[in-house]
Amino acid sequence: MNPPLLLLHGALGSAAQFDALRPHLPAGQKVWAPNFPGHGGLPTDTEFSIAAFADSTLAFLQAQQSGPVDIFGYSMGGYVGLYLAWKHPEWVRQLWTLGTKFDWTPETAARETSRLDPAKIAAKVPAFAQALAERHAPADWQDLLRRTAGLLTNLGAAPPLGPAAFAAIACPVRIGLGDADQMVSREESEHTAGLLRQGVFEVLPATPHPFEQVDARGLAKWLQSA
Repeated sequence: MNPPLLLLHGALGSAAQFDALRPHLPAGQKVWAPNFPGHGGLPTDTEFSIAAFADSTLAFLQAQQSGPVDIFGYSMGGYVGLYLAWKHPEWVRQLWTLGTKFDWTPETAARETSRLDPAKIAAKVPAFAQALAERHAPADWQDLLRRTAGLLTNLGAAPPLGPAAFAAIACPVRIGLGDADQMVSREESEHTAGLLRQGVFEVLPATPHPFEQVDARGLAKWLQSA
């Protein structure tokens, strides 16, 4: 029997984003998709950070009393999964990431945080603002954006995963990148795969960065391929 599959969502996302993926996964396999603190309506008094999200993921796994799991992490979820595999390798059998950004510098962080201004989003993209409000209710979506901006700023100033950390990750890792992803570069993805002991870089065709635009059936096939 396959081990449980843990799905980790990205920044500003929630576990509900995996609803379209679930029907295409093997019948009978346990599939878990927790929300990170402060996401999907989950309350939090914790600072947003990769380490804090990894700790919450570890606590979730411990509560399930499971053995090692397979992990699929989308975008920031992939970074959290890699951090968990580094700090707690006994919990991670293998790992897939998709659209995970690895090239974090102060300049990169500034560029990404400039897109997280709640007032600008409410004024220019009201539909997105409404979607965020509904996705994270009853939490304040504007506070979520501000906390996420702080997380990205800290990532740019001091990335928690460096070459030595990647080299210490022993489990198989498949670094996936959509060929239409405009947020993550092929260079940073290939470079990171090369730092890993069992890292493989793979391109997913006709796949942009936003998870809602990813083909769920094709993604499920990728997660089931050898």
